[in-house]
Amino acid sequence: MNKTKGAIFNAAIKVFSEKGYNGATMDDIAINAGVAKGTLYYHFRSKEEIFKYIVKEGMKKIQIEVQDYVERVEDPILRLKNLCRVQLELVYKYRNFFKVIMSQLWGVEIRQLELREVIQKYIILIEGYIREAIQKGAVKNGNESFMAYTFFGALCSTAVYELINNDDIDIEELIQNLTNYLLYGMAI
Repeated sequence: MNKTKGAIFNAAIKVFSEKGYNGATMDDIAINAGVAKGTLYYHFRSKEEIFKYIVKEGMKKIQIEVQDYVERVEDPILRLKNLCRVQLELVYKYRNFFKVIMSQLWGVEIRQLELREVIQKYIILIEGYIREAIQKGAVKNGNESFMAYTFFGALCSTAVYELINNDDIDIEELIQNLTNYLLYGMAI
């Protein structure tokens, strides 16, 4: 990503997270990126094209960071714990990006359908870690796809929790609780 596209990427995330997709304008993005409107249109024909770009590039970045962190260890349970940890850390690190993603998951516009396809590819990555844990006998046999969606759902729930509870959240405690609930359940 070149310097100009990087500035547009960051500005678009900021504008979409503050104003929502419908409230954001190309002018807002250009101003926040510090580029002329013509420069913005040189790189992107429309707001929707910018949205698709930030989703594609943002999720690619997330996926790389997740894989790098999770695959540091071989133990399947440690991998799942690392998955919980890195997902939560990324929610905090890229909170505006996740806010944009969460706000656009529902709907039938082309951008929303394409967003769901990108998310589905990420969930397939999670599914692979779960499948590996099942094959190694570390996790009980079950519907791998559903388990992967549960992991992703926990990520989404945590983003909502953070948004609603704007107080000082102990991320270590949050990671520990989430990991325990996902891997061992809530039963006594």
